[in-house]
Amino acid sequence: MNEDQAVSALNALAHAQRLRVFRALVVAGPSGLTPSVLADQLGVARNTLSFHLKELSHASLVTVEQQGRNLIYRADFSQMNGLLGYLTEHCCEGASCEVSDSGTCASC
Repeated sequence: MNEDQAVSALNALAHAQRLRVFRALVVAGPSGLTPSVLADQLGVARNTLSFHLKELSHASLVTVEQQGRNLIYRADFSQMNGLLGYLTEHCCEGASCEVSDSGTCASC
């Protein structure tokens, strides 16, 4: 992942509703969810949800697949892991880093 991709992904996740949508798709796992199920789960209007799914898709954080009449949205775990890897690539200047319960780096 490069800097532009990371900025795009972080920008997409910097909205509370999109973050909730993305987290729901992460919980759903590889089976994904339809927009109607997502809307019901999150208590969001479907047209609003459509906008947020489009933003997440443009940031490559979700994929969409047509199955018959349904669209299935899934979290793109490789992109998510790529973003996490980008953010932690130089953690603790390359030394092994474990986060303690206090949220600070144990080896820093």
